[in-house]
Order: sequence, then structure tokens, then C-alpha cells
Amino acid sequence: MAVGEAGCYGRRVLSVGAIAPEFEADATDGRRLSLAQFRGKAVVLYFFPKVFTPICTRETVRFRDNYPELVALGAEVIGVSSDPFEAQCEFGRSQSVPFPLLADPDRRICSAYGVLWPLVLRARRITFVIGETGRIELVLSHEFQVSKHLDGVLQHLQTRRAASSA
Repeated sequence: MAVGEAGCYGRRVLSVGAIAPEFEADATDGRRLSLAQFRGKAVVLYFFPKVFTPICTRETVRFRDNYPELVALGAEVIGVSSDPFEAQCEFGRSQSVPFPLLADPDRRICSAYGVLWPLVLRARRITFVIGETGRIELVLSHEFQVSKHLDGVLQHLQTRRAASSA
């Protein structure tokens, strides 16, 4: 399914230019987070299917290892899956994740962004870059080529920085 096509329950994966839906959830770092808290800053919001699976772990570790560079480029990172909160916390601790992970067991955030797989009701592997004003600037969807998510995000953020300093 391509970005923008109908997903579960007829919801579409949000596309570039759309206003990112607001959300509020408990984060693994102990805070209650909302998207509104990050206005004025770019947000890398990545959805992944399941904690502790090999591909999801690899993707999270890549974001973890490159987190300082992402912050230096003016972005905050938030990971979301539909796993229970306790599992998300355990996953974050075991992987030494420095950014917040959100559990979405009721799938409200996943539904709002249109990322649920039909039938299994798990998040698809989709990454959004949300700009300072709350508009989606980039959407990446690669289920198995997880390196493309971080690579695409870094390229996008570097291009933004170059354009703003020109």
C-alpha cells in the first residue's frame, strides 16, 4: 500500500502537507507528551509494529545511535507502537533509548495517522517528519529496508538546514 492509499477502516496514511493530528500519551521517560509541546521544533514521529522484534529493534537502535545528530539538526524523535505501555518501557530501557517512546494500545494515534495494518491492527513502519508549524513535511514507508527511514530523515533535515541558512 502506498502512502496516501486507504488503510484500515478506510483511513489514509497522512501525506505531505497535511496537518499532523494532535495526540497525548504517556511516554517511557515518565512524561505525558502531546504533539503541541513540540511546536516550533521539527518532530520525527516513527511508527513501528512490535517491540523486541529484530527489524523494529534495528530501526530503533539506528534512531538511538543518530539521536545527537537529529537533535543538532533541530528535531526531536518520538517512537510509537501499539504495544502495552510496560512492554514499551522495557524495550526503551533494554535498548537505552534516549528519546520518548509512546505506547498506543488503543490505537488512537496509529488510527489518526492512518498507519494500521488491516486485520492485524499493528502499526505499519512509517516515519513522518512534522515541521515547526505542525504540517507533515516528509513521509517514509519501508517495511523491511529500515535504513531508508533514518537516511531519508537525515537528508530531509540537512536540506532544511541548508535552505534556512542560505
